[in-house]
Amino acid sequence: MTSLPEYATYREIKSQPEAWAQALDVINASALPQAGDYDLVIFSGCGSTYYLALAAAALYQELTGRIARGVPGSELLLNPQNFLTDGQTLLVAVSRSGTTTETIKAVEMFKAQGRGDVVVISNYDQALSRLADVNLVISKGQEESIAQTRSFASMYVAATAFCARMADRADLLSAMEKLPQAGNRLIDHYEPFAKELGENMIFERFYFLGSGNRYGLACEVNLKMKEMTLTHSEPFHFLEFRHGPMSMVNENTVVVGLLSDANRTHEAKVLSEMEMLGATVASLGESAANVQFESGIPESARGVLYLPVLQLMAFYRSVAKGLNPDKPNNLTAVVRLDL
Repeated sequence: MTSLPEYATYREIKSQPEAWAQALDVINASALPQAGDYDLVIFSGCGSTYYLALAAAALYQELTGRIARGVPGSELLLNPQNFLTDGQTLLVAVSRSGTTTETIKAVEMFKAQGRGDVVVISNYDQALSRLADVNLVISKGQEESIAQTRSFASMYVAATAFCARMADRADLLSAMEKLPQAGNRLIDHYEPFAKELGENMIFERFYFLGSGNRYGLACEVNLKMKEMTLTHSEPFHFLEFRHGPMSMVNENTVVVGLLSDANRTHEAKVLSEMEMLGATVASLGESAANVQFESGIPESARGVLYLPVLQLMAFYRSVAKGLNPDKPNNLTAVVRLDL
């Protein structure tokens, strides 16, 4: 029987706060452009990093008040007319490997057309970095496993700190210094909770609910459940879940809620209704939740804290099902295409 530390995924989830700390150091040490220089900011990636782009774009617009969008690399490449304007644009390209074909080609096209400047967030200093005007590499987020855990979290911390820098929010950057300690505490305290939920084979389907800049994070933890466990899993905005998807809820369902502060009353009511329909509910938030951050960090700066416990839940489910979480079915670490 394989021991837990023999799995790269387990080691990477458990060690990720160290990579968060490096992400903060990288952002704080970098010269960044000025938010006022751009009419539009596009965050772009593929797979996990597209979901990161969704979360980061929502946060950027929230903090700066300027228009931002999260766009898949493939869509930016194949259908640029749907996303680009004649205004000055900043493209933030995100890629764990720095070698993802669609993202590289999209950035090359963007630069060839003189659309604007490019910021790259990655874990490896590879081909994508050669295209950057600002190159942000978080090497401690590098991974052996295929499913992104430590890498995603490290790049999301970098993206969050980037948004705070662009918004001139030194208070948020200062508060984020507490993230690694908060992350280690969460992992240590709530790993048994993640294990109990993940190993319960009564559950047949998982739904991850998040609104605002948490929707992209809900998409990402949903993807971890799909990739590692081959379990039916879907993400939704909180209130959208009532509009049809809740027809799937029964006693074999887990509904995971990424609770916010501002809209907690509405979100908690959704979870309560799903519990009445027979679902098992797992909530995460700063306080009064199944997983309580108790971080003291402002909401816009602590999004990464939603990730580790849910990553562990997917890991434990994968192992319980006799799968290899390090090597999900049909997947490779990098998608390279002939484009």
